[in-house]
Amino acid sequence: MLRFIVRRLLQLIPTLGGLSILLFVWLQRLPGGPEYALLPDDATAEQREALRRSLGLDQPFTVQYLSFLRRIAQGDLGTSLQTGRPVLDEFFLRFPATFELAVSAMIIAVTIGLPLGYLAARRRGTALDFAAVGGSLLGICTPVFFLAFILKVIFAERLGMFPSAFRLSPGLSRTDITGFVVLDGLMTREWDVVWDALAHLVLPGLALASIPLAVITRMTRASVLEVMGEDYVRTADAKGLRRNTVRTRHVLRNALLPVVTAVGLLAGSLFAGAVLTESVFAFPGIGSFVYAATQERDYPVLTGFILLIATMYVFINLLVDISYSLLDPRVRAQ
Repeated sequence: MLRFIVRRLLQLIPTLGGLSILLFVWLQRLPGGPEYALLPDDATAEQREALRRSLGLDQPFTVQYLSFLRRIAQGDLGTSLQTGRPVLDEFFLRFPATFELAVSAMIIAVTIGLPLGYLAARRRGTALDFAAVGGSLLGICTPVFFLAFILKVIFAERLGMFPSAFRLSPGLSRTDITGFVVLDGLMTREWDVVWDALAHLVLPGLALASIPLAVITRMTRASVLEVMGEDYVRTADAKGLRRNTVRTRHVLRNALLPVVTAVGLLAGSLFAGAVLTESVFAFPGIGSFVYAATQERDYPVLTGFILLIATMYVFINLLVDISYSLLDPRVRAQ
């Protein structure tokens, strides 16, 4: 197992290297160049050229790229043009909010999608199966921002069942320990904070979970149907094994293999989908800050946040590979 993990870690090196090259090239090809984002529109050509020299943008490509890697290795991702604070500090300030939102969305998607897909496969051709397939297709086709607006208008503004914005209700005090509101509330036993934070996560969590829920449902259904037709499942039934044993040990465990891969990929994509969801619900996370950075042409924030999110995505896939090898030991020998 250790050799498998080390081998996967070594494979991340060229992936992260290629990512850094793509990101650096993108940074060099920004409209007008970084000097147009850092200086006002009425700046003179001499001022722009002086800024390019001070930033080292007049040096050869390889020299600039090595300098870029050196700054990344030192944890220097630049300074936000909006706030004047280091990009890394801004990321970790907003990461807990996005992480809580992404976890809540994935919990919703997995706890509903897995059993729904399994039941749809077990009852193929019934009304439940058609409802699951049709609902999942609708979930995939519905844009996240549109669903977010619908949920906000109906359940927050008209019915008043859930809050419509922010992480906590205005005026509610809490003890900040880790930045994770729910975790801090549990640690300090501030139950009003816990319930209020969970209530604020319901609507954005449902909106963000719509596509992962649909994908997990369809993949679980297809995978269970495929496994149920395998010879070893029919043999287990013929041997007279208990139905629950056949379903859990032979059907569900083997059907989970492709679903685990999908869950890992979807977990990484939630950070990208959070941009639209957080903007609709004014959720103070990574997504809403990236959206504001796009509007303000805050290129250091865009560059740093994209690099950090992509790195997280790569390591999430590493965890998926490890979990996959635990479910199927044959993967470790590859």
